[in-house]
Amino acid sequence: MARPVRRLGNLPAEATSFVGRRRELAELRKKLTNVRIVSLVGPGGVGKTRLAIRAATDLARAFPAGAWLVELADVRDSGLVANAVVAALDLRDQAATDPIALLLGHLESRELLLVLDNCEHLLDAASLLVAEVTRAAPGVRVIATSREPLSAPGEHVLPVPPLELPSPNATEPLNQLRQNEAVRLFVERSEAASGAFELSQANHRAVVDVCRRLDGLPLAIELAAVRTRVLTVQQILDRLTDRFALLTSGSRAALPRHQTLETAIDWSHDLLTDAERTLLRRLCLFTGRFTLDDVEAVCTPDADPASRALDLMSSLVDKSLVVKEDARGIACYRLHETMREYAGRKLHDAGEEDTVQLRCTEYYVSRCQQMALEARFQLPSWLAWMDLEIDNIRSVLRRCLVRSDSMRGIQLATSLSWFWITRATTEGVRWLDELLASGPGNPETLGWSYFIRGFLAVLQGDWTAARPALELAMRASRDAGQPVQLANSLSMASIAANMAGDRGSALRLLAEADELAAELDDIPTRVAVLQARSLNAVFEGDFETLTLVATEGARLSRQVGDLYALHMMNLNLGGAALLAGDAEESKARYSEALRIAYQIDDRIGQFYLLAALAFHATVEGRAKTAAQLLGASETIRIGAGAVIMPAMSPVITQAEESAIAALGKAKFEVEFAAGKHLTRETAVAAALGEPAQATAAPREDARPGVLAKREFDVARLIADGLSNKQIGARLFISERTVDSHVRSILNKLGFSSRAQIAGWMASTNPGK
Repeated sequence: MARPVRRLGNLPAEATSFVGRRRELAELRKKLTNVRIVSLVGPGGVGKTRLAIRAATDLARAFPAGAWLVELADVRDSGLVANAVVAALDLRDQAATDPIALLLGHLESRELLLVLDNCEHLLDAASLLVAEVTRAAPGVRVIATSREPLSAPGEHVLPVPPLELPSPNATEPLNQLRQNEAVRLFVERSEAASGAFELSQANHRAVVDVCRRLDGLPLAIELAAVRTRVLTVQQILDRLTDRFALLTSGSRAALPRHQTLETAIDWSHDLLTDAERTLLRRLCLFTGRFTLDDVEAVCTPDADPASRALDLMSSLVDKSLVVKEDARGIACYRLHETMREYAGRKLHDAGEEDTVQLRCTEYYVSRCQQMALEARFQLPSWLAWMDLEIDNIRSVLRRCLVRSDSMRGIQLATSLSWFWITRATTEGVRWLDELLASGPGNPETLGWSYFIRGFLAVLQGDWTAARPALELAMRASRDAGQPVQLANSLSMASIAANMAGDRGSALRLLAEADELAAELDDIPTRVAVLQARSLNAVFEGDFETLTLVATEGARLSRQVGDLYALHMMNLNLGGAALLAGDAEESKARYSEALRIAYQIDDRIGQFYLLAALAFHATVEGRAKTAAQLLGASETIRIGAGAVIMPAMSPVITQAEESAIAALGKAKFEVEFAAGKHLTRETAVAAALGEPAQATAAPREDARPGVLAKREFDVARLIADGLSNKQIGARLFISERTVDSHVRSILNKLGFSSRAQIAGWMASTNPGK
């Protein structure tokens, strides 16, 4: 089924509101019928993104696999361009497959439209990727936006001019003038800013002159229009005219368009207070989206209380200098790329670059390290925070690497272990390899760094890389006297040795890990040893021991809220029960594991578990469902770049053979193909025998509509008896932000106490 342009609802206002461009739209549509790559080229602020998105939205139905947007403005590392496309297409870097190979494998048989937005700082990498995609995937068309061409083979360049300008004398009737692209944009933005703006006989000449003065540049027009909240159009025109006169020595010669835009931004900037200017220039440190908590920690002027950050941010949003977005119920912000560049120059001119960069680095290193202590036990909320912040964190990692700040860089990369494990395996390998080679790490925690590197190699099936990394982890842990690090490293080294076929080493390492863990009062370490013992039992064919240790591992994992380990233990138990002939127990274990894998969006787990439950469907006489689940499982496998592990192969083969026997080869192929096009939500629901909407979100997210998602999360934790400080730690937000949510909940529900909130939660009984 066709998919919409990705994240259309989360784009800046100038991208989602479209004015005119009929001529350019028609030309772009025409070109895409004959060529594979069209680059929309023009200066910043001219509206390339808006044009590309409008065209993609209009054309999406012509592509069976839809139109997809890849936002590259936040990508600062050319080596991550393919990763950005993988993420935008909802694929998953969770195996050993190189992101480009993963991407090409997904695209080769699909017909879709790919929009690569803001390529100018990544031209070489973007050009190479586009060339590979169009060569390997004949059904793919590409729209790229950039300030200069990609120079990719087969590229057709379409210059994007400013908006159509009104005639200089404003002689058109008002109805006709309202249809002009530039005037229409100014009027729409002015109406949004002031709430009561109208184009009239009294102001239409000034509106025309403002649009012409700003050369029809959309961003410049929007910055001027927002000032109608406090100025008349004539006052705006007078001030702009004065500003331009200073640059042109009073002549009427037009400035270059890039200088016109910068002058318009300068004018808006000069109208800010000192505190607003300070905050704006410091915001350039955020590469992607950012929250109020981030702003308070990194950018709040030293002389101002942190509480002023909200007022300052609100003012910058009101003036269209910062864009406000909503990400999963959390208010966040971003800078338009042109504005970020401008703010960066101002930060440099103010001599604050080094100071604010260091503050930003220390903030993310410290916060991620603190969160890492609980991330494993709060995986869904932590991953949601990481998805929001990852571009900023990547920028900090790159800065640490460039500046040879290995201590902070290694600490930061290590603290992101569960993101690398569940979201970005090959990327995590790359960061750890580069940072560990750049200089020394913290001797106290270096064992964890090598352990994570070895863990990722195990997930990739790369035993050659896993064993030396884990040997370094064990050595560093012994040297630092860190028994927890050592026990975990021994357990993982045992797993790696077993997978590599070295049974002698595997047993020796497991025995040492087991002995050490018995002396420690640390449940996660005990779970790690139990997982290693489970795998060892699989290799020995000892399913009685497998059931015993995996049951204990599941109990402990459930006790501490370790969802990742719990779904792995259930996977082990499902297989053991199946081999023991207990189909009911096997299905129950596989089903619980699938629910968790879906909740934390572990694609490898979803692949295996859908296939395992397809086998159960054949046993139950649901051959059609089984064929569809196998097709859905295959799509997820390819989208994660995974290979079929030998332990799972017999189950998948038997499920396929049983379904073919029941349906016939031809009917099986039809249903298998249908399953490949199911959404993951629908496939999971089918595997669990539930309506699709029942698994659309974790049950805990169900809530009455009066509260926003984040407010509901806070209310649920209040009902559990947590303090604001504990709620902040659980949801990875500041205590002050929690307090703000509590006040909002009280206002919305008309309550005066936390006890009333808890009572309301109990009475609504959400999710049951």
